[in-house]
Amino acid sequence: MEYTLTANNPEQDENELRQPVILLHGLFGNLSNWKAVQDVFSADYNLYTPLLPLFDTVLGRNRLDRLVVFLEKYILDHNIQNPILIGNSLGGHVALLYTLKHPDKVSKLVLTGSSGLYENSFGGGFPRVKDYNYIRKKVEDVFDRKEVVNAEVVDSVYSIVQNNSKVIAVISLARDAQRQNLKDRLAEIKIPVLLIWGLQDIVTPPEVAREFHTLIPHSKLHLIDECGHVPMMEQPILFNQYLKVFLSK
Repeated sequence: MEYTLTANNPEQDENELRQPVILLHGLFGNLSNWKAVQDVFSADYNLYTPLLPLFDTVLGRNRLDRLVVFLEKYILDHNIQNPILIGNSLGGHVALLYTLKHPDKVSKLVLTGSSGLYENSFGGGFPRVKDYNYIRKKVEDVFDRKEVVNAEVVDSVYSIVQNNSKVIAVISLARDAQRQNLKDRLAEIKIPVLLIWGLQDIVTPPEVAREFHTLIPHSKLHLIDECGHVPMMEQPILFNQYLKVFLSK
């Protein structure tokens, strides 16, 4: 499909010329995780925040690959050309798989707390799913800065673990992420890659970030202190500073 720029609609022209950026949330994340990024970058970039269909269940199918297919369709439906992919946790894994499958269709890649090499399960599971305070504590364990864990974050996780089909989907995705270790393929990634990691990340520890940095040829690593698994929420000022420099190059 071709688009012709005209002088009649300068706002549309400006939107079409801005670099597209796709923000991919994690397994227990949601779109609000990216609010600090959206607040800073929406004026200069076309930001897209797809809601990944984490809880769709199809027997006998590779679930992470299904998320890649979803991303392919999303990019096609929105006519997005050569986006920057930014992924947290499982979203980073999806971004990696898409980049490896379509190396000529991604301009840059940003990973933060990404799976793809090694990850711990989410706090070892949720044996007391009806206990709201227990769920809050398990969620807080993922964050070093506990004050960012508000009711919205806890309510989202609590809602998920009350639904058996969603729990099965989460377990299936987590197991597939562990199976799909990308260590032997990361050298294929030739585009610029930014790694932003929390030093107190217990899900994908800093050693994972350092291994990503070693294995991906054109990568840059920033480690952030007093930060767990979700740097864009826990340390948004530093996260956005590192991201701004990387995107502007």
